Amino acid sequence: MTSAPSNLSPQQQALLDQWLPSATVEKNYSWGLVATTVLEIAHAGSRFIVKAGGADDHHIQRELHAHLNWLDSWTSRGRAPTLVHGSADAKLLLTRYLPGELALGSEHAEEPSTYRQAGELLALLHAQTVVTDDDYERRENEKSLAWLSRPHRIAATTVERLQAEIAAWPTPPATLVPTHGDWQPRNWLVHDDVVSVIDFGRAAMRPPFTDFARLAVQDFRRDSKLERAFLDGYGTDPRDTAAWYRNRVREAIGTAAWAYRVGDEPFEAQGHRMIAEALSSRPQ
Repeated sequence: MTSAPSNLSPQQQALLDQWLPSATVEKNYSWGLVATTVLEIAHAGSRFIVKAGGADDHHIQRELHAHLNWLDSWTSRGRAPTLVHGSADAKLLLTRYLPGELALGSEHAEEPSTYRQAGELLALLHAQTVVTDDDYERRENEKSLAWLSRPHRIAATTVERLQAEIAAWPTPPATLVPTHGDWQPRNWLVHDDVVSVIDFGRAAMRPPFTDFARLAVQDFRRDSKLERAFLDGYGTDPRDTAAWYRNRVREAIGTAAWAYRVGDEPFEAQGHRMIAEALSSRPQ
């Protein structure tokens, strides 16, 4: 492959040369905050997207699992990129290019019709399979406590309150479905007013309401019409009061601590706001 970035490993470069000999790099969409390379490449008149993980990456394996198990309801409608090749060992994924512009930062991010379609697409994903997990809540609590034990800028008094709350939470069985894990306009493409979905690096089995978390603290907070349109598309509202509160707190902790770790100060500030707002809405 010509003009490939130097941060591709020799194994990744060799696989790409095997899959698409003499392909050329057209654009680099890499985010920069994490060690994931995202490229648009051309080969024999067709366009593809390459995602290559760094040495410590665990997102490519999740993304490959999602493509192999959960995305047919979208790809069959042309609403998600189709997998061409993948290697969990090489942390490398190749999909067909999906046309469109990101909803984030465009006029589509303010259109209720975008959110209605996103709700409909999410309902298709969540409806595929349902399992009960007796240990999910305990595992998630442990993850949040682990974030609090690492470097961050959450106030010490707030940390003490969060630790005490989490220690007192019940751990009931949880109903899990396939989830995207980062459901928000930055992962929605719009082409001819039709919404499609990208980026499955956080896909996993979780409670359905977890896919409402990013929207609730950003887009729904900004405009209630967007929330109404999304719920109209999705068909119901799965946000049970107690479980939703626990998830809000966990999301807030993870946002503030992760953003601090990668040096994303605006996102870190959002995490601190999320913590304050979640704690102020604690169910009685």
